[in-house]
Amino acid sequence: MKIKFAALLVLLLASATTLSGSAPWFRWRNQVNLTIMCSQIPPGNAWALMDGPYMDSRCRKQGKPQ
Repeated sequence: MKIKFAALLVLLLASATTLSGSAPWFRWRNQVNLTIMCSQIPPGNAWALMDGPYMDSRCRKQGKPQ
């Protein structure tokens, strides 16, 4: 019984990850030294959102990922 439950849980988690889309990327600017970076999450308090969303990690293709 426990093995069947564990197998079902693994299958459900695997299917959930295949259905989820990727997060968009945003361009951030450091307010202290004006460094620019691309990230999916806010890097910290010293960073301000410049623009976005982007589809790639280099912030070159504009748009939301599918």
